[in-house]
Amino acid sequence: MKETDILIPTSTIGSYAPPSWLCVTLEAIGRGELGETDINETFDDAVRAAISDQERAGVDIITEGEMRRQDFVLGFYERLTGLEQLPAPRTQGPDGHDQRGKWLPSVPLAAPDGLGILAEFEFAKNETTKSLKVTCPGPFTLSGRIQTGGIYKERLEVAYACAEIINTELCELVDAGAEFIQLDEPSYAVYPDRPEEFVKLFNHTVEGITAKIGLHICFGNYRGRAVGKRSYRPLFPYILDANFDQLALEFANREMAEIGLWSEFPNDKELAAGLIDVKNYYVETPEDVAALLREALKHVRPEKLSITPDCGFSQTARWAAAAKLKTMVAGTEIVRREITGL
Repeated sequence: MKETDILIPTSTIGSYAPPSWLCVTLEAIGRGELGETDINETFDDAVRAAISDQERAGVDIITEGEMRRQDFVLGFYERLTGLEQLPAPRTQGPDGHDQRGKWLPSVPLAAPDGLGILAEFEFAKNETTKSLKVTCPGPFTLSGRIQTGGIYKERLEVAYACAEIINTELCELVDAGAEFIQLDEPSYAVYPDRPEEFVKLFNHTVEGITAKIGLHICFGNYRGRAVGKRSYRPLFPYILDANFDQLALEFANREMAEIGLWSEFPNDKELAAGLIDVKNYYVETPEDVAALLREALKHVRPEKLSITPDCGFSQTARWAAAAKLKTMVAGTEIVRREITGL
């Protein structure tokens, strides 16, 4: 069954919970203990595990789990030319964003071998018969760890350089058969004072891309913590002028706050409503999910609604992620039956 034939399809946002054996192997890779074949087999099997968990849960539209990526965006900097990693400003104490280093560009940004997302898709599409969503960091978020003041004077200038690289990758993905591509931009919500600039940047990034386009905006999830003030209101209604088909927003961990924005600013876009709290180890019951879904349906037509977790599962234990996906699907099924009578 195609995604378009499913009422209120379920999906994941992007990243999936890493198996414990992957974490151990990554440490061994860092010590130089594995060969190229060992490394490739490790990542291939991690992707297969992520796909298998999603399929067993009954998720309609899956992702490859971002198993090959390092910490959401940090691994991509290894693919950009002319970047020197700077020391982190803080190395001790509770994990936080200020413990992550920055990169200083010595030449204009380029990715001669691409970002690696095309290779991720090429592998994953042969591992499942499910509808597959490809995820990619948006240019403003990707620009966040790149130091300004030298080649690039300010962050938006870096972001536009990233946009060119991302657009090339997206074009190659479409040529390879990708039908649904989601750009992740948590930084939009962290810097809500420039929504019109974000719209221009986003539209430039997806120019010429013929796939279904999603935009995911959250409040950050590094070590399970948000980064900015958790409100989407400053982005509305401006963000609706961006050329996306689906907007993915987090609602579960905010007790459905701001779901009313969708009816306050009527539009014909799709909403992927986050109804699973990835920052909480309480596993929602199907009835919990159904109750939140009924609340969402007060503001969104069922044919324009999808259900997802709030964010990716990269900071969540695998047992919890798998359990939460199962109840997300079960809760959605309850409401589907209420709507269709079947």
